[in-house]
Amino acid sequence: MLAAYPSGFNAHSGPGMSKKTHSRRDFLVRTAKAAALGISGTAALSGVSTFATPLTESSAASPAEGLIPYGAAARSDALVSDLPYRDAIIANCQMIVPESELKWAELRPTRGEFRFEKADSFVDFGRQNGIKVRGHTLAWYGAMPAWTEEIADRAEAERELVGHIETVVSRYRGQIPSWDVVNEPLAEWPANESSFRPSIWAKRLGPDYLSIALREAALADPDAQLVLNEYDVEYKGPRFAARRKALTALLRSLRDRNVPLHAVGLQAHLFAGRSIDDDGLQAMLAEIKALDLDVLITELDVIDYELPGKVAERDAMVAAMANQFLRAVGEVVRPKAILTWGLSDRYTWVPTYFKRRDGMPNRPLPLDADLHRKPLYDVIEEFRHKPA
Repeated sequence: MLAAYPSGFNAHSGPGMSKKTHSRRDFLVRTAKAAALGISGTAALSGVSTFATPLTESSAASPAEGLIPYGAAARSDALVSDLPYRDAIIANCQMIVPESELKWAELRPTRGEFRFEKADSFVDFGRQNGIKVRGHTLAWYGAMPAWTEEIADRAEAERELVGHIETVVSRYRGQIPSWDVVNEPLAEWPANESSFRPSIWAKRLGPDYLSIALREAALADPDAQLVLNEYDVEYKGPRFAARRKALTALLRSLRDRNVPLHAVGLQAHLFAGRSIDDDGLQAMLAEIKALDLDVLITELDVIDYELPGKVAERDAMVAAMANQFLRAVGEVVRPKAILTWGLSDRYTWVPTYFKRRDGMPNRPLPLDADLHRKPLYDVIEEFRHKPA
C-alpha cells in the first residue's frame, strides 16, 4: 500500500508569520520567479508570499460559530501545481490533514534520518491560510520504511517509537492541535480488545505500544488532542459487530489505566454495497460518549464502484448513504469535526483499489473533478449547520 492512500487500506518550524493579501497575478509572478531560480515546488509551497492568497468573506476557513468544522485530506504536490484545487481547499476547509507527508515512510526514509521538508510546507500552508492541520499518523502498521523491519527487540522498538513521536510532535507543538496517534490497531476480525493487527509495534511491544505512543504524544504536546483512529465499525454483519465490541473494550481499558486519550476517529470509508447498522453504531457511540471521549469523522468518502453509472443517480445514492451515516452519528454525539479523504474527485485513492467496471470515473467526494459541488457536499453542509 502506498503512503498516500487512506489509512483504512492496506528540528522546529520557523516562527509564525503574519498573513498578507496577494492577488492571483502576484502568485503567478512569484511562482515564475521561483521556477527561474530553480526553487522546487515543495520550497515554493513553504513561502508565505507564494500561498497567502486573500480569504473572501464567504471563505469557509473561518466557520460561523457553532458549525461543525469541515476539512479534507490534501496533497502538498497538488497544492503547488494545481491552483484551482488549492483555491478550493482554501475556500472550503477549516482543517486539512496530509495524505502522506507525516507518515513514517515520508519522514523516516532511513534510520536516524528525518525529512521534514514536505511536512513543514504543508503546515506552513495551513498557517498562512488560517486552516488548522491535523496530524496523521504516529503509530500504524502501514506506510512504514523497510528499515523498521530490522528492529530486533522490545527495547529497540520502544526507543524508536518514543524517539519518533517526541521528535515529530514536539516539532509541531502549537501548530498541529490534533493527532491520530494510534491508527487502526485492531485486527480485521478481532476476538477481543487484545487482537491487534500485525505490525512491528505489536510484534515487539505487544498491547503496550498503544499506551507508550499516547503517553509520549501527551508529553511532547500536552495541549494536543490525542485520537485513536479506526475503521469498519458502522456496518451490519458479525465482523463489524466484533470490531465495535473490541474497540469499545479497548477504549475502556485505556481509560481504566489512565492512558491519555481524548477522542475516537471514525474513518467512515462508506461502501455503497454494505448496509449501515444504525443500532450497532449508535450503541457503540453511546459507550464512547459515556467514556467521556469526543468523536471525529476523519476520512469520510463513499466507495461507489458498485453503483449505477448514471451520474445524477449515483451522486444521489452516495449522498443518501452519507446522510444515513451522519444522521445515525448525530443522534448520539455531535462530532468535533468532519473530514473527507480528499475534497475533489480529481484526487482520490478510490480507483486504485475500486475502479469501476464501466470505465466511468469514481465520484466519492464532495466536489467533482471540475471542483463543482455535488449532493454529498450539500449533505455535509446541512449536517454541519444542525444545532448542537
